[in-house]
Amino acid sequence: DVVDGMPVSEVAGVWNTTQAVLRRASSSIEQCLVALCITMAFVVPLILVDVVFETEGSGIAAVAPLLVTCGVVYMALTAAKITDKCSRVPALINAVSFGPGTDRLRQQIVDYIVSSGAGFYVFGMRLTTVIVLKFAYGWSVVAV
Repeated sequence: DVVDGMPVSEVAGVWNTTQAVLRRASSSIEQCLVALCITMAFVVPLILVDVVFETEGSGIAAVAPLLVTCGVVYMALTAAKITDKCSRVPALINAVSFGPGTDRLRQQIVDYIVSSGAGFYVFGMRLTTVIVLKFAYGWSVVAV
């Protein structure tokens, strides 16, 4: 919308709406996301124990939980991508020309967007790709 000729004065209002929708959506599904991640965190070590001790049919039985685990990791990474995209918006706004005499207002909008900290939040913590990958790495080390 910004590139399609929106006046710079309306950008803050659109950003407020976007940020409110993100906060509402993330607060609506944060409990489900955390429950799925906790379930995944306990399922992976149990699958590894089952496969290591080679109980009968453990290899085949491990396929379904591993697919669910991959789905949960994908879901968490997709949620974290929202935050990553929000962090790139100030550079986009800064690169767009709104016409002569709007540089100061554009810089104020960029500062406002940076300080707003929009993104996907889980219980007040901003979910980024780095956090998801650290969680996955930490649990993979614990599981092994």
